[in-house]
Amino acid sequence: MRSTPSRPTPPAISLATSLSFLLGKKSLLGWSTLLVIITIAFTWVGFMLTTGLIDNLTGSFFETAPAHGSWWGWIKYGGWIIAKYLFVLISRLISFFLAFIIAYSLTTPFYGILSTSAEKIYWGKDFEDDDGFSIRGILIDLFEGFKVAAFGILITVVALFTGFVPIIGQIAVFLIYTFYSALMFVDYPASRRRWGLRRKLLWLRHHHEQALRLGLVPAAISLIPVLNMFLLAAIFPLFTVHAALNFSAVELYHRQEGSAA
Repeated sequence: MRSTPSRPTPPAISLATSLSFLLGKKSLLGWSTLLVIITIAFTWVGFMLTTGLIDNLTGSFFETAPAHGSWWGWIKYGGWIIAKYLFVLISRLISFFLAFIIAYSLTTPFYGILSTSAEKIYWGKDFEDDDGFSIRGILIDLFEGFKVAAFGILITVVALFTGFVPIIGQIAVFLIYTFYSALMFVDYPASRRRWGLRRKLLWLRHHHEQALRLGLVPAAISLIPVLNMFLLAAIFPLFTVHAALNFSAVELYHRQEGSAA
């Protein structure tokens, strides 16, 4: 019995290839350095504000420890300690993402320029052209960035309540932020093609393996205390370029596959 041949998959560009490409282009590297500085500044201010807000809203939950004069009391106290530290971890993750969403929204047009430039240089004659640079395009980029940010706030609210579920909740929160991180990077090349939020989410669903690769490292870095905002801001240009190249590789593959059919 003959087996059905598997459907070919779009090519994947490795992170090492994207890094080598970025470091080899002085114009992209210079623009990236400027964006790192701006993103860190915006994220730091936002993180201070959102951390204070969440602590004010939820600080009373863990003000009084349960009595532990008996063995059952010690079990409850142990559970309270674990829940407290898990909540601090998740709340800081949420604070960081809220802050980064603000920075992301404000810098969307500039990262859009980096994304488009990377695509144009890498693909050359195969570059999928658009309307070019314009005030209208900047406004559309800002609008799309705020839509993704608003969706991120909704995701954050869901994650905040999900994080209260022991173990499973933390895993779910990490996966949520992994795919949301992928959405933030895919937003740049997709918005250049004037895609709406729904179409971007469908792309992530249909190409979940690419989405997982794009969002896994940024989501993991966001869990690192204190250094997360600096590290994520530092790698954001790299993953902007990495996402642009992989997104355009998938779209170019589908265009060529469609024309050959």
